[in-house]
Amino acid sequence: MFQRARDDDRVGLETINLHFQMDRYAELIVLVGLNLHPGQQLIITAPVEAAPFVRQVARHAYRAGASLVTPLFEDEKLSLLRLAAASDDSLDVSNAWLWDGVAKANASGAARLLIWGQDPGLLVEQDAAKVGRANQSRLQAYSAAQKIISTFAVNWCLAAYPTPAWASFVFPGEQVDRAVALLAEEIFTAARLDQPNPRAAWHAHNVALQEKTDWLNARNYDALHFVGDGTDLIIGLADQHVWQGGWMKCANGVTCTPNIPTDEVYTAPDKDRVDGFFECSKPLAYQGSLIEGIKLRFEAGRVVDSAARVGSSALSAILGTDEGARRLGEVALVPEIAPVARSRRVFFNTLLDENAASHVALGRAYSNCVRPDSRQGQPDQRLNNSLIHLDLMIGSASIDVHGVHKDGTRQAIMRQGNWV
Repeated sequence: MFQRARDDDRVGLETINLHFQMDRYAELIVLVGLNLHPGQQLIITAPVEAAPFVRQVARHAYRAGASLVTPLFEDEKLSLLRLAAASDDSLDVSNAWLWDGVAKANASGAARLLIWGQDPGLLVEQDAAKVGRANQSRLQAYSAAQKIISTFAVNWCLAAYPTPAWASFVFPGEQVDRAVALLAEEIFTAARLDQPNPRAAWHAHNVALQEKTDWLNARNYDALHFVGDGTDLIIGLADQHVWQGGWMKCANGVTCTPNIPTDEVYTAPDKDRVDGFFECSKPLAYQGSLIEGIKLRFEAGRVVDSAARVGSSALSAILGTDEGARRLGEVALVPEIAPVARSRRVFFNTLLDENAASHVALGRAYSNCVRPDSRQGQPDQRLNNSLIHLDLMIGSASIDVHGVHKDGTRQAIMRQGNWV
């Protein structure tokens, strides 16, 4: 009886501490991630399980001067119901009206927060072709709202929340409550909440990322060469490309930190100058589908051969989204000593996994990765465009990265996954 009372006390203390840390996390997202300004509206998309956390975010948003906080909750299990019960023809129906409204609000100045906590294996047993059709209609509906984000028209932030399904996938041997607590701790560490002053730690981190992008921009490499186990890939960089990382000044004049966490510096490839092959160093969880052992080969910028040990049908559906889905829109460098990488854990969540390894992204490029004075008002003609933006992790302790100049001279940038 005495032991059970002690266990109950321990669980109670863990619950109190988790709530306290969640509140600090919510405040960090509002003040550092979004840098929400007085008078701004805030639109939040989040899984239904994150409703208590959304309330914490809303409280800090109103304290920061938000005029209105509007949550849009998503129940991903409805996707299962749709695939099981809806007619095939209905899979092509989209809710563009909703996302057009979100895009209109963003265009009027509303900030945007996206909270991720999807179940990585939700749709693994579903028909890949049907899943692909449903995703295609969703991507088309979402395109207007997505453009606001990819062009950094307003301040926005992407953050993670430890839903029970996701936590149980990452920690399969634990009780659900314990798995959630363990995943939450990983998220808090990645968000630098383990530091005495998280806001100061983020300022110092953003300064360090800025120094790294300045260093890379000064060298103006023509290409990057990734080489190591299962990888020999040359990525030509877009003419007048710009390296970005950490905080970002948006078109509305607000400087935000779009990803919490973030340890990447990234830029835009030349969509027609990618040659070679790579093998992903981490599995990919995408819209409820799990894909492992991804191998891609490129010629003249386009994927010409693809394979996956698990989820090959899902991979084929992704590559068939549109023409841009077979070309690269981003290349990013992340050191092996980054906080998420040091955990040595696969999170089956792109926000975390992309900050543990250097990566490339199939699909849409970010327009801010080309110098503004060189765009000539037509960024879509200079960069890859697609309905998707899908990060694939290719970095590891076995991968070296060299910068290649136009005259062919080379300079080591990363060795065994870390900055030289």
